[in-house]
Amino acid sequence: MKNTLAWVGTFFAILIGSAALAQQGPPPVTVANPVVKTIVEDDEFVGRFEARAEVIVRARVSGYLQDIHFEDGNIVEKDQLLFTIDQRQFQTAFRQAQAQIDVAQATYDFAQEQLERAQSLVSNGNIAQSVVDERREAYLSAQGAREQARADLELAQLDVEYSQITAPMSGRIDRSQVDPGNLVSANDTVLTSIVSSDPIYFYFDIDERYFLAYARDARARGASLQEGGGGLEVKVSLSDDSIPPQTGILDFSENRIDADTGTMRVRAVLDNPDEVLTPGLFGRVNVPGSLPYEGILIPDSAIVSDQNRRLVMSVDAEGSVTPIPVRPGPRIDGYRVIRDGLDGSEVIVIEGIVRARPGSVVTPEMVELPLIAEN
Repeated sequence: MKNTLAWVGTFFAILIGSAALAQQGPPPVTVANPVVKTIVEDDEFVGRFEARAEVIVRARVSGYLQDIHFEDGNIVEKDQLLFTIDQRQFQTAFRQAQAQIDVAQATYDFAQEQLERAQSLVSNGNIAQSVVDERREAYLSAQGAREQARADLELAQLDVEYSQITAPMSGRIDRSQVDPGNLVSANDTVLTSIVSSDPIYFYFDIDERYFLAYARDARARGASLQEGGGGLEVKVSLSDDSIPPQTGILDFSENRIDADTGTMRVRAVLDNPDEVLTPGLFGRVNVPGSLPYEGILIPDSAIVSDQNRRLVMSVDAEGSVTPIPVRPGPRIDGYRVIRDGLDGSEVIVIEGIVRARPGSVVTPEMVELPLIAEN
């Protein structure tokens, strides 16, 4: 008797549930037309920032370091004084070279007078021609000695100038590698380094497939990828999401594919007035990967996976659900690009996708997607 009553209760519960479902009708879902607009696909690569110019500062003369004229890490200007090497020996050599100039000049003047006197006497027969030749030889030797003395003076002056080491370029300087009192060897001892900060380079590598696509698009724009693809604009993002993406311009790519890696190195140049970007930082660059075209975009929530396929659920006028295979592309403006499968006229499910089973009937609630998705 108890089993019979339990069965009757279950039967009536099923009837009541069926009646409730019949009253509710097909489950509601949110549907919309895909966004159709002109887009340019972009590709993302990882790269590193490098200084546009970098100089390792070395001395051109040997001597003991006397003074340092900068603070570590500061911005320095071109020709700013950085180091001073003890100048006393170079100043002494300079004065010696000046004295040699006076000696050589006096010798030259005397030899010139002797030659002129001999030339005037030989015409009257008062002196032998051999004496004139000897005095001409002495004159030419004095002339050569004078030029040698002048060259020695120039070298001595250069040594005095080189004992004061100035910045060869503007930029941010590193710390001093040598303390005052230490011996500095010419062209050997590294004193410090300077890197330029604005603008700054960003280097990244692309494989053969991307190279061929970018080179084709560059030719379509009447430019060459090696010359920057016609000034193609890129955006570089940093690991700190609070820093907005930085805009730059492609300006160079190498002239061959690396045989070992199968990649080509490409460079972008970015303005860096606030020095947010530092040489050595990693970044992610987004490069336009296509020419402008009419693209079809949908939310990621509208795409479902079926093993190795991607599907969207379309809804017809009667509310019937039909799956459509699609080929997704990159994300643009918060949407997913659909490269194949949709023409933009479909009505697809964007919310409540779990209730939209293939072949089922749903109650569609139509909305319009904005041109740029709201985050």
